[in-house]
Amino acid sequence: MIIGSIVLGCGFVALLFALAAVSRARRRRPLASVLHGFAALAALLAAAVVALVGVDLASYARLTHEAPVAEVRFRQQGGKRYAAEVLLPDRGRQSFELAGDEWQLDARVIKWHGWATVLGLDSDFRLDRIGGRYRDIAEERSAPRTVFELARPPGLDVWDLARRFHAFLPWLDALYGSATYLPMADGAHYGVSISSTGLVARPLNREAREAVAAWH
Repeated sequence: MIIGSIVLGCGFVALLFALAAVSRARRRRPLASVLHGFAALAALLAAAVVALVGVDLASYARLTHEAPVAEVRFRQQGGKRYAAEVLLPDRGRQSFELAGDEWQLDARVIKWHGWATVLGLDSDFRLDRIGGRYRDIAEERSAPRTVFELARPPGLDVWDLARRFHAFLPWLDALYGSATYLPMADGAHYGVSISSTGLVARPLNREAREAVAAWH
């Protein structure tokens, strides 16, 4: 991966400068030794920053074609409360209790272009959160809200940095959120896929199809 190559390159440069600093110190050239020492520290710092960025990007999945990303099942607990079971291929099952008439799944999408794609950076996505929502706007404003985090940045938050400094990142084509929502129903089972246009949810069983048909 290009990130790993950059980290190794920065580490190699840091080693060269560190050896040069030791050599200058032995020759009693303190100023040159200090300068080379600072250069070695700068290269090490660059390697650390790139490594942290790589750790965060590793939590995103490559987006090259439409692919399934989650399955969601519901059991009604009474009223407008549902037990939701979310199956993520890379993280197993997670359970939540959602309130409302509908469920919504959100994702973060990062699209690269130019030299970034030449270096092997494809579009990436990461599922962000799941929540319940109410069909009626007045109820949405006043009724209990439920929303849960599906992923947390493991290192530097590349999404946040890219959002803040987008103007200085010419190889970043787009940075946007995508969401899909459908009705909750007892026994309903949905599949969620993602493509270059964003998230798409589809009913997978009779209960889900009936809920979608009544919802329209």
